Amino acid sequence: MKMHVKTGDTVVVLSGDDRKMQDNSGKLTPRVGKVIAASPEEGKVIVEGVNVVSKHKKARKQGETSSIVKTEAAVYASKVQLYCPKCKRGVRTKAGTKEANGKTVKTRLCCKCGTEI
Repeated sequence: MKMHVKTGDTVVVLSGDDRKMQDNSGKLTPRVGKVIAASPEEGKVIVEGVNVVSKHKKARKQGETSSIVKTEAAVYASKVQLYCPKCKRGVRTKAGTKEANGKTVKTRLCCKCGTEI
């Protein structure tokens, strides 16, 4: 399955419990995060600071202590959208090309403003 996001992209969460976050003034803003890992086979991505779950870690050796570890869990890629730094919001993308070292390279462009993402 082809996905619209890659590892390292900045995305906006569209739906779910982590859709909005509260800033210092109490205003709700869309949650923006970086994609840590992408799994095209499952159609899921792991986003930094989104869908944080608690995992219980069992002690494996004598003298080790068990603990509860907080980690990010995967979300469906359809629930995130690429973030355009110029528009400062989630946007759809279109395919574009640019010249680099005499070669034509495919790029992703913002549909609203046309900047390269």
